[in-house]
Order: sequence, then C-alpha cells, then structure tokens
Amino acid sequence: MKPKKNPKLEIGRNSSLYFAIGLNLMLLLSWRMLEFKTYERDVVSIDVLDVESEVEEEIPIVDQIAPPPPPPPPVAIQENVQIVEDTDEVEETIIESTEATQDDAIAEVVEVDDIEVEEVEEDVEVAFAVIEDVPIFPGCEGMSKAKTKACFQKKMQEHVVKHFTYPQAALDLGIQGRVSVIFTIDSKGYVSGIRSRGPDKILEKEAERIIGLVPKMKPGKQRGKPVKVSYAVPIFFKYQEG
Repeated sequence: MKPKKNPKLEIGRNSSLYFAIGLNLMLLLSWRMLEFKTYERDVVSIDVLDVESEVEEEIPIVDQIAPPPPPPPPVAIQENVQIVEDTDEVEETIIESTEATQDDAIAEVVEVDDIEVEEVEEDVEVAFAVIEDVPIFPGCEGMSKAKTKACFQKKMQEHVVKHFTYPQAALDLGIQGRVSVIFTIDSKGYVSGIRSRGPDKILEKEAERIIGLVPKMKPGKQRGKPVKVSYAVPIFFKYQEG
C-alpha cells in the first residue's frame, strides 16, 4: 500500500516566512484602510481663476551728459612795488624785570648776636592729683604739702555745704541726682572753665553757681612756676519726702 503524501514535500518548511509576509500584508492593508479619506463632492466648489498678465513697459535709462561749467575769468595781477629807503632808525625797547633780586631783598644784614630770644611761658594744665604744689585755699597757709592738699579738699566741701541751695523748680519737678563739676584754677588763682554734667540743666546750673563763688587762692605750682590746675568735685542733690 503506497502513502498518499509525498515524502519529499515538507509543507511546514517555510511556514514562518509565509506567516511574516502575510502579517505584513495585513498590517499594510489595515493602515491604508485607516488612512483612506473621502470628501463630499457637493461641498467642494472648483472655480476657474483667470489671471491676466499685465505687461509693464520698461523705460530706458538715458544718461544725460551735462556740459562742463565755464572757466572762471582770469584775475589781473597788478605789480605795483614801491622801494622805500630805510632812513628811519628803529629804537629797541628794553624791558626790565620787575622781580626783586636777592641783593634787593636783603636790605639789612642782621648779626646773630643782635637777635634776642624771648622765653614764652607755656600754658600748662596739670591735674590736682599729680601737681607738685597744690593751690592754697584761704585758711590753709603755712602747712606741709600733704596737709595743704587735705585742707584744700576739706575747705572745698565746706564751701559747697555753705552755699548749697536746692532749686525750687527741681523740687517741684522731683528732680534729684549727682552733678559732677569740673573746673580749673588758673595761674593767678581764679576759678575758670567751669563745666558740669548731671541729670538736669536746673541742677547743673546750681552746681556751677556754687563753684563760681569759690574765693581766689594761691595758684598751684609745677617746678616752681604757677600753672593751671584742674579739679573735679561731685555735688549730690537729694531730698527727703515728708
């Protein structure tokens, strides 16, 4: 009995190739079907556009040659030269310098021996703490340096207490506090340059008034010469409420 199939023919030999070709054909056909577009013919109107060409005439450019300008008229040159004899003598003007020379500036020669040197007293101000000889307050004469210094401070405190007056305006406003007064005892023994610093102008003015009443004293000395001496004193303004 013979078999029905030919053993030399293998149907599934190129089946994958055929499958790929068929798949591509189907994809191409599907893409073309999706991209296919149709239009309604009634809506689209086709008009005939008649364009008439306009002929532009070309105007030729003609170069006009302008005639050259006429030459300028000739200028007549007249030669009229007169020869004058040089009979006048020109005087030269001599300009003298107005600056003073070294010889003119030195009118008189002064010898070195003729110059007198005057000693100028230096206005030195020394603090009370480092002064050699402190100012002598009235009533502190004839004491040693240490006792004179202590007597000065004591007399200054007594002077403040003696002339102290509490300003009524400060009492009404309830102003109190410490006022620092700085002043200078000049080389002649007078009080000057009074400056103060405190809680209010009313108290500062009263403190300056008290120091302004300090009597004249013997000035302080530094190296045996009278000098200015600076001194500071605190004044307390304090009241007790009754």
